[in-house]
Amino acid sequence: MNALAVIRRDDSLTTTDLTVEGVHCASCIAKIEGGLHALPGIATARMNLSTHRLHVAHVPAIDAEMLVRTVEGLGFRAHPFAAAETTGEDGERRRLLLALGVAGFAAMNIMLLSVSVWSGADDATRGLFHWLSALIAIPAVAFAGRPFFTNAWSALRRGRTNMDVPISIGVVLTTLMSLYETATGGEHAYFDGAVMLLFFLLAGRFLDSVMRARARDSVAALLHQVPADALVLAADGSSSRRPIAELSAGMRVLVAAGERIPADGRVETGTSVIDRSLVTGESAPDPVGADGEVLAGTINVAAPLVVRVTRAGDDTAIADIARLMESAHQVKSRYVRIADRASRLYAPAVHTLAALSFLGWLIAGAGVHHAATIGVAVLIITCPCALGLAVPIAHVVASGAFMRAGMLVKDGSAIERLSRVDTVLLDKTGTTTLGRFVPVSGMPDDVTTLSILFTLARGSTHPMSRAIAAAAQDAGGVALPAVYLTEQAGLGLEGEIAGVRCRLGRPDWIAGDGALDHDRTAIAYRIGEEPPRLIALRDETRPDAAEAIDRLHRSRLSVEMLSGDTPAAVAELAASLGVAAQARMSPGDKYDYVGKLQAAGHHVLMVGDGLNDGPALKSAEVAMAPGTASDVGTLAADIVFLGDRLMPVPLAIAAARRTMRVVRENFVLAIGYNAIAVPLAILGHVTPLIAAAAMSGSSLLVVANALRLRGAVR
Repeated sequence: MNALAVIRRDDSLTTTDLTVEGVHCASCIAKIEGGLHALPGIATARMNLSTHRLHVAHVPAIDAEMLVRTVEGLGFRAHPFAAAETTGEDGERRRLLLALGVAGFAAMNIMLLSVSVWSGADDATRGLFHWLSALIAIPAVAFAGRPFFTNAWSALRRGRTNMDVPISIGVVLTTLMSLYETATGGEHAYFDGAVMLLFFLLAGRFLDSVMRARARDSVAALLHQVPADALVLAADGSSSRRPIAELSAGMRVLVAAGERIPADGRVETGTSVIDRSLVTGESAPDPVGADGEVLAGTINVAAPLVVRVTRAGDDTAIADIARLMESAHQVKSRYVRIADRASRLYAPAVHTLAALSFLGWLIAGAGVHHAATIGVAVLIITCPCALGLAVPIAHVVASGAFMRAGMLVKDGSAIERLSRVDTVLLDKTGTTTLGRFVPVSGMPDDVTTLSILFTLARGSTHPMSRAIAAAAQDAGGVALPAVYLTEQAGLGLEGEIAGVRCRLGRPDWIAGDGALDHDRTAIAYRIGEEPPRLIALRDETRPDAAEAIDRLHRSRLSVEMLSGDTPAAVAELAASLGVAAQARMSPGDKYDYVGKLQAAGHHVLMVGDGLNDGPALKSAEVAMAPGTASDVGTLAADIVFLGDRLMPVPLAIAAARRTMRVVRENFVLAIGYNAIAVPLAILGHVTPLIAAAAMSGSSLLVVANALRLRGAVR
């Protein structure tokens, strides 16, 4: 398998990642991203709610310190992201749990004191119990409310607001109203309500944090699949345990049976089987022997192996997977943008509604206490959290399900686009087939010609070229000096080698006059003025291609195969798979065909692997590529699938449709909650305590619904 490609940055921009604390909802994200975009020189700013990681692309003149100051000026704590850190979420959960315990303990004791008040105690007893309740409640509110008060004050002193501002106002007003009632000998104090309010809010925030941590397939957890150290073999025969960070290309490591492989490399000695399920999703172990490729994080099952490291640390395939997962969460879908716009209206809308409710009830003749209670309930119950979580939490859970099935989602909006697909276009070589060619006839015998073919063929990543290069080298071919060597996408290679102009590629391109018409999968070459010659090859179809295409048909999708191969070879495979097909298509032909379908209103998924598929992959609404694809293919693809199966294509479409159903359900739940809860609070039918429980419950309901997607790929 190739190293998976990661998206390159623009040379005129640099990127910085920060860890931002105190981010709880889409409103927080909107403030951070909006504040940074207002800074000259910022190209993009994307905040990941699940990992608390902020990814910023900016001009080099802006440094991390300036970004940190800007974020802190928006009311949030920030510091440079370190790959090995846990983003502080464990510490935050511990603080929330401690605050939750204090609020729960205080609430139980105040409730016990309230029993006598409810049972009709006289004025003196009632006053005493109210003061005892105050002595318990005020310190408890001060301690347990710190997560809300700190964030609210941080925002307010910078002239901004966030969701913790109305919560803090609600808690403080409830406590002050209760203290006033106690001091003036009133019958009703709501210390139990204030503390229970905090208890429900903290419980909701703690459970939300836990469930979001469960929901995402943490990139850090993925990287932890690589062992902490490795047994390095020295040239003199000695060995020593070295940390993974000290490994580099060229080192030799001994991997015992049952151990995880510490770095990407090639087997020098030994024969074993490798469990590659971590990176391919395939449960069946693969045999490996001398010169076989092994990947970091996979498990050596059967016998010891000596592996020469080719890539270590951040250069390994598993690190590329982690980067792809991170990049997937930086792109926003249409639904996320809708939620973001709604969340920006949250703060002014909720404060306006609460103030109008308070004034309206005063005008209607209610007392200040009653009107204030209703205003507090409106402040608390109106929450954008469920709406803000509706899309990102579903995408995070679905991306984890994709990864466990051997599919890497590079672009977060790809899931939404994939759910709309009605037409699937499959490349033939390397996509519908495995691209593992074996020459069956036509290889030359003389070493000079073999060496020219080897020099030509090794300059391309096309599966046929790789097969020719391997066969020529095995037969004695060696690399020769080349004056120039170029590849024309979809046609072949041309160069001047050993003083002779030569070509390797499509038979019709080599011959020009059609003299090499044939009915087999073949590649042609021409050296100098010699006549063109054919090399016939055999390719294997992916083992589940027929089953995967049948499932696509049953999903009411139109499926076509596009290929640059000969009509006879393409027709034979298409007939066996039951799909329509087009042959002898150049990269431009594929690109034009995708454009024609999309202009007719179709939503096209292009699945391809090579340089000749690049334009079509980029122009299609959504693109997929196998893990063995060229760098052009993996860069252009939105989703990369690993292993030898084609089934990930229909599985991905089905999972995308399932994900978007859950997203729409979450939107209905979030909007429905606010549509029902807010009017009830304004009409005075909701107490602050019930408002707190409802607000927390709405967020948890959305997260719990998204967790159903853990098994989305099936």
